[in-house]
Amino acid sequence: MSTTGKKGRFSVKILLRLFCLTGILFLSGCHLEKEPVAAPKEGRYLVYYLNGSGVNLIPRVYETEETDPLALSDELMEQLRYVPKDLECQTALGDKAVFRESRLDAGVLSLYFDVSYVNMKPEQEILCRAALARTLTQIPGVDYISIYCGDQPLMDGQGNPVGAVSASDFILNTSNVNSYEKTELKLYFADKTGTKLISETREVVHNINTSMEQLIVEQLLAGPAEEGHLAVLPSDCKILSISVTDNVCYINFDSSFLKMEHPVNEYLPIYAIVSSLAEMTSITRVQIMVNGSQDVMFRDVVSLNQTFELNHEYIQEE
Repeated sequence: MSTTGKKGRFSVKILLRLFCLTGILFLSGCHLEKEPVAAPKEGRYLVYYLNGSGVNLIPRVYETEETDPLALSDELMEQLRYVPKDLECQTALGDKAVFRESRLDAGVLSLYFDVSYVNMKPEQEILCRAALARTLTQIPGVDYISIYCGDQPLMDGQGNPVGAVSASDFILNTSNVNSYEKTELKLYFADKTGTKLISETREVVHNINTSMEQLIVEQLLAGPAEEGHLAVLPSDCKILSISVTDNVCYINFDSSFLKMEHPVNEYLPIYAIVSSLAEMTSITRVQIMVNGSQDVMFRDVVSLNQTFELNHEYIQEE
């Protein structure tokens, strides 16, 4: 079976392997669950909700009653719809999407909503899809989820079926310390004139649970290492979430993203991200959001209400 949103594979050398107890820490102002992902055989699952500001996912451990996979999916869907009273969060499904039924076939759990599901804003729908995938693919025998609106498959912004997605298609802010590896990255920063992008190669040691997309953006935030190269992103900017689907990378920054003070062309921060991701992954387009919204004007010039593709016009010829 083929799925969308798969990332390219990289040849890397394992430098260090550390074995220790691991937990999941979700960086948010909402109540944090510090328990590790529970084994399904224990009847304990993580149900994902949106934090208070609606820009990140928060897990909550839930003990299930059902054991049959299809009945269990219905039980977890019920939990996804209603937030526990002691949790200061909100449901990722919103108040408009009406769930009808689920069907399980060959490892794919098909979720049928009414047509109101498509009324969600794109950034909300991505988080909703992530919450559904991360919650429901914990069920034994469920490898992917597929979403239907009415009787039609969910379509992306270009009118193509989203298809089946897995939990690994959505990489959020997690810290999971167990092993590290060394990777060579090709990153793009501004040249000394601030008008063109120039490449810089560096080797980084990182946790293997960090997605390549997350790693690349984190390194861009860290700034250039070579003399004469200028930063393209504010060093104090925070990544709220990163997810990938259909070769589109959705990046959600906090408001510090808008406070770029370096004298670089308005488009360079955008295309530094796009060029760096395209160089190292299968990403073809990038959607940038600020605090969960794409209705933002970057530096009063660039509308973020669009996806950005690789543009060689901004890259300095080597």
